[in-house]
Amino acid sequence: MTDVSLSLAQHYHERTKYHPETIAQQGRSLDWSQQPDGFKTYQIGATLDLKPFLKGAVTGASEGAAANPLLARLSQFLLCSYGLTQKIGTPNGPLYLRAAPSAGGLYPAEIYLISSGLQRDADAALPAGLYSYQPQNHSLVRFWDEDRWPQLREACLWHPNLENTHLALVVTGVFERSAWRYQARAYRRICLDTGHLLGNLALAASLVDFCPHMIGGFVDQAVNELLYLDGDQEGAIAIAALADRLDVEQNLPHLATALASPAQREFDTLGEDDLLPALHQASQISAEFGATLNWRKLPKGTGFSCEPYVAGAAPKKVEPVEEVVEDKYNFPFCDRLALRSEPIDWGEALVGLRETILQRRSTRAYSGGDLTIDELQALLHFTYQPDAYLIQGLHDQPDYFDMASIETFVAVSGVQGLDAGCYYYAPKAQELRQIRFKNFRRELHYLCLGQDLGRDAAAVVFHTADLQAAVAKYGDRAYRYLHLDAGHLGQRLNLAAIRLQLGVSGIAGFFDDQVNDVLGIPEDEAVLYITTLGQPRVR
Repeated sequence: MTDVSLSLAQHYHERTKYHPETIAQQGRSLDWSQQPDGFKTYQIGATLDLKPFLKGAVTGASEGAAANPLLARLSQFLLCSYGLTQKIGTPNGPLYLRAAPSAGGLYPAEIYLISSGLQRDADAALPAGLYSYQPQNHSLVRFWDEDRWPQLREACLWHPNLENTHLALVVTGVFERSAWRYQARAYRRICLDTGHLLGNLALAASLVDFCPHMIGGFVDQAVNELLYLDGDQEGAIAIAALADRLDVEQNLPHLATALASPAQREFDTLGEDDLLPALHQASQISAEFGATLNWRKLPKGTGFSCEPYVAGAAPKKVEPVEEVVEDKYNFPFCDRLALRSEPIDWGEALVGLRETILQRRSTRAYSGGDLTIDELQALLHFTYQPDAYLIQGLHDQPDYFDMASIETFVAVSGVQGLDAGCYYYAPKAQELRQIRFKNFRRELHYLCLGQDLGRDAAAVVFHTADLQAAVAKYGDRAYRYLHLDAGHLGQRLNLAAIRLQLGVSGIAGFFDDQVNDVLGIPEDEAVLYITTLGQPRVR
């Protein structure tokens, strides 16, 4: 048996940390002939080709849009969320890049579309059924042609945002795609990659007048069965009710998104190959939890929880957590820099956003050149101040799951007008608070497992969370929520950097404990994700 003071999520986090003493033994040689296929295919089902609806996309003058405006909007939305954007030849076969980044180009996420068939324009409605998005040929496969909306609502514990909407997305993770390369630590990367995708969904929806309302609290087994998934191989990670902003009845409130799972504290000793499936199983929600649940009585917004329950016990009373109105860390005697920034301009009708999403690439090398303080401010502003972008047509309340638990630290190596060191970013006060005074280039190279990206970046952003506190709120499911949110924030940084013609790249492999020690980040903060920012090297 294991230490009962730790939940399974905390145990998983400890077991999957990288350590300088053991990093050489934690890798393994890859047999590229055994790499799992990155695309899911169906042998049966009707194929709906979305490519014809892309013609004239920027001007909105496509023949497809005139024939079926709903499909034209869905075509744009799916392309900008997860569509193929480039084909690159490699010694191991072609690599297909997508609109959302993925560690190692493995793309573990799949998108399913569920339609009730009751869209606003009956003549152009999408027939009821279950659809799989096929990015390899930009199409939808309708693999089930009966209405499953009632089952979806039941699986989502009757979330109110499914009452008036008629389209929903389910994003799943195919575990082996990432585990093949990253082993037990892959669950972190699967959730981060899914978070990138959710960030794209939130932004791309504004291009075509959709609004995704996220649902993180659902009965996992019921959703998997609804989509005919083998839950041991592929599991639902997140759901979005896709509201149509052109329909006044779908102008919906932003309700709570997350519910708690049990916090499993007694479990048998787990082998390395058992850690990932054990955590995903432990973080699932059972149908019995919905017996006393009323979504409408939960506080609006994100970062609120229901008290975790014990499997088999009667559901416990829902207890909201008061919203945090101040930034978590207010270090005494630290230097402070107030940040104010003009919003990034995404162009008329958000044309610049569409171009940026489709042109986004992860930077492979930095020149070591500096950023300006204005550029760093703009990056943080777009990521953390979405309400400033409402005037441009972007959603001012993108849905997260547990943003109240996410903290941000920035290691500055080369930002003009800003001393080198490590800073805490306080999003509510909109200021940087310096906690260490040093240029950390050499240390960042080490902390990022010897990757030059860490050394040569001008600034490195660390997203962290108090894992113990998050588990107390959301049980083991907190681990999923935290990494989804960190990936979402990372994608907003990605797109802001590309729009400003800067370099950007995410890093999910690092020496966990040493990051806190070296940079002065409080030890209770578990590092979730790193985003490097700088001047790209011109080859």
